[in-house]
This record gives sequence, C-alpha cells and structure tokens, in this order.
Amino acid sequence: MLKSALGIFFSLFVIFNAPMALAKEPSSTNAKKATNKKVASNAQAKKAQAPKRAAAAKKPVAQAKQASKSTKSTKRVNTKQTVASNKKSKQRNTVSLNSSEKLVKKEVVVHGKRQAIYQRVAKPVIPAVPPVLTAGDIAGLNMTRDSLALASNVALVLDQSTSAVLFEKNANVTLPIASITKLMTGLVVVEAQQDMNEVLEVTTEDIDREKNSSSRLRVGSQLSRANMLHIALMSSENRAASALGRHYPGGLRAFVVAMNAKAKSLGMSGTHYVDSTGLSSNNVASASDLAKLVMAAYNHPILRQYSTDTKYIVEPGGRPLQYANSNRLVTNPDWEIGIQKTGYISEAGRCLVMQANIGGRPIVMIFLDSKGKLSRLGDATRIRKWIETQQPQNIAGKHHAVQS
Repeated sequence: MLKSALGIFFSLFVIFNAPMALAKEPSSTNAKKATNKKVASNAQAKKAQAPKRAAAAKKPVAQAKQASKSTKSTKRVNTKQTVASNKKSKQRNTVSLNSSEKLVKKEVVVHGKRQAIYQRVAKPVIPAVPPVLTAGDIAGLNMTRDSLALASNVALVLDQSTSAVLFEKNANVTLPIASITKLMTGLVVVEAQQDMNEVLEVTTEDIDREKNSSSRLRVGSQLSRANMLHIALMSSENRAASALGRHYPGGLRAFVVAMNAKAKSLGMSGTHYVDSTGLSSNNVASASDLAKLVMAAYNHPILRQYSTDTKYIVEPGGRPLQYANSNRLVTNPDWEIGIQKTGYISEAGRCLVMQANIGGRPIVMIFLDSKGKLSRLGDATRIRKWIETQQPQNIAGKHHAVQS
C-alpha cells in the first residue's frame, strides 16, 4: 500500500516537472546560442579592431622614431649652434684682446684628464730701437739734394785721364770709410815688395774686438800673403787684412804708420788710419782723398786683379773655402770695372769706390754713406746712365750738388 503510494507520488512529480524541464531546455540552448553569437561577434569585433590596434601599436613606434629623428636633428642643430657659438666666442675673445695681450694655450689635468685652457698674458714690451745715425747724418749731409737723387750722402765722379770733376756732392767732407781702408792696406803691402809666397798665420790678435764681426778664417788658419791679400780685397776678409798688417816689418803699429805716410804722399790731406781693416770708425777720409787712392792703386795690376775677381778658393787648413766678391757689379757683363772696393760699418754707412770704363772713358766713382744695402750700386748705375746720355762738353765741368 505504501509502495503504491510512493509510486503514484513519483509519477505525479515526473508529470508536473517535465514541462518545466522542457521549458528550461530551449532557454539553455538559446543561451548557448547567444553565447556563441556573442563570442563570434567579439571575434569579429577583435578581427575588425586588429588593424586599428596594429596601427595604434605602430603609431607609438613611428612617434618614437620621429621623436628620435627630431632629437637627432635638434642635437645637430644644437651642435652647429654650439660650434658657431664657440667660434663667435673665440672671435670675441680674439677681438677683445688688447694689442698688449695674447692668448697662451696651456694643458692642465682635471680629474685625471688632460684639458687645454687659454690664458691671457701680457706681451713682452720690446723697446723701440732708434735708427742708427751715421757720421754723415750727424753732420747734416743727408739734407743735401742733388739732380740725380743719389742715395749716398757723399759722391764724387771724375775723369781719370784728365782728373776733371764731373759730379760732386759733399766731396771734401771727412767721414769714416770702413773697409775702403783695405785698398790702402793692399797698396802698402805691394809697394813694400814683401814676399807674396810667405805663409801667414791667423792668431787671436786678428779677432775683431771692435765690432765683434765673424770670419771664416779660424785661429790657426795659414795662407800665403798673396792669398790673404786676395780675399781681403775681393771679399773684405777682416782677419786676412789684420794678418797682413801684423806681418809687416815692425808689426801692426809700423804698418799703420806706413799707411798714413803713403796717404800724405798722395796728397790725401783729410785722411787718417788707425788699423789695416777699417773696422774702427777712426779710419777717415774724404771722397776727394779716396779718388787719389783709387788712381794710385789702379797702377798695380795685382790690386786690379784681386779686387775684381768674382770668386776665389783658398785652403787655410782643413776643407777649402770659396769666397765671392762683395761687389755684385763685377759679375755684370755690362760693366767694365778696373778696380773696386766696398765697405760698411754703422758709422760709415754703405761705401763704394771703383774705376770703370764708361762710353770709352775711364771714370773714377766714389760713394760714401749710402743708405740701403744696394743703394750704392744703384747710385753707380745712375751715374753711368747720366754719363752715357750726356754730351762730353755738357759734363766737362763740375756738377755741384745743391744744399737745401
């Protein structure tokens, strides 16, 4: 009875719950379908959004690259601006320096690294050296003007065959004559008829203590008297001229006495010698006196030859020495020079005496106290052109310089 009651109750329970189960089944299916649709929709949405996301993802990269490029460009611009700024800064620093300042580069060590720094320092003050006045300048001879605008304070030109003065400028003023002295040295040696083959030695007595000039002949050098005279006249070798004077009978003092005696015999009234080289400014003469010396020396062929040789080699011991003429006009084929001598010390200026054939006439030219290394040669060239362009009768008398 109990069993049948339970069976009836179970059957009723099944009958009443079956429709509800059936009603629930479609909703579950619909839910699944809805879920599937939603998933599909989401997938499509994701698929549709994928390019956008990819684009969005690329955008920051592109932006980053663009930013990087922009940064590099900015750095380049900044670098250029910095370089330009540094250049301008350096220019400003350079421009802002006073004439008495300069930049000095120094290297310093900072944190173990070497760095270059620039410091302003004052330039050393170099005192201005006043121009050296010659004896002619001190005497006011530089105020003398002449028609040929010569650079020499003193000039004298005469015809050797007649002694007629063709041109003169302060010709009777006594001035230092520098190495023109050596022409008298040569004249005394030749007329003393000393042995030209005798070997002379250079000693410490021949060192120039007057002007401290240099010499290619070392102490101990040995040359014949002829070779000493050759380079003394041709190349104005001071130690050779000194050795010639020392090896005169009685020594240098007797030689100087002989020089002054010869000058007096030639009528060189304004002339005085103290040595055989001309390094002392106390060796003095006038242009008129030196013209007499040139004509007297011209009478000796050995003096003409030695003074006009262009080059000469001597062997004083050790390697040979080649000397050149101190007057470049002797190498000029347009000039026919018979005898010549140059000279220079600060008190005398540039000096030149010579005899030359111009237009078939033997001409003696004296130039003292010339300004500029080549100016005495320029004066000789002016005189030569002047003589060549003048008629003989127009230059037969004296041509005086004008005082101004």
